Amino acid sequence: MTVNIGRACLTLALAVYGFICAIRPSEWHLINGANLIIHEAGHLLFGWFGTFIGIAGGTIAQLMLPSACSAYFLRYESRFASAATLWWLGQNLTNVSVYVKDARAMDLPLVSVGGGADTIHDWNFILGALGLLGRDQFIGGAILGLGTLIMLAAVGGMGYFSMERSQPDDRSTC
Repeated sequence: MTVNIGRACLTLALAVYGFICAIRPSEWHLINGANLIIHEAGHLLFGWFGTFIGIAGGTIAQLMLPSACSAYFLRYESRFASAATLWWLGQNLTNVSVYVKDARAMDLPLVSVGGGADTIHDWNFILGALGLLGRDQFIGGAILGLGTLIMLAAVGGMGYFSMERSQPDDRSTC
C-alpha cells in the first residue's frame, strides 16, 4: 500500500479548511464566492418553475451541483474525486446553515440578480411559507451539523483513498 502525496496533502488541506468553515460558518471563506455564483444562477434556472421553487432554487443549485459532481465521479470510479466533491457539498451545507439561521433576523446582506429594494430573503420566505419560521435556529443548526458530518466523512474517505493501492479501474487523475 502506498500513499499518494498529492491526495494526502489535499485531504489535509480540506480537513483544516473544513474545520474552519464548521466552527466559523458565518465568516466569508474563499469557496463562498463560487458557491454564491452557483446559488444566484439557481434562482434564474429554477425561477421558471414558480415563485417558491425559484426562491428555493438558489439553495437547490448550491447543493445539487456538488452532489451531481460527486455522483459523476463515483459513477466513473474516481472515488477520491467523489469524496472531494462530497466535501464540497458538506461545506455548502455549513454555508446554507448561516442563511437559514438568519431567516427571522434578516441581518445578512443580500445579493440579488436584479438588485433593488424588492430583494427577498430566501429562507425567510421558504420557512415562512412552510410555517417553520420560528424553528430557523433549530433547522439551521441541524443543517450545520449535517454539513459538518458530511465533511468529516468525506475527509475520511479522501484519507482512505489516498492510501489505497491504485486499481486498474480507478480513473481519477490525482
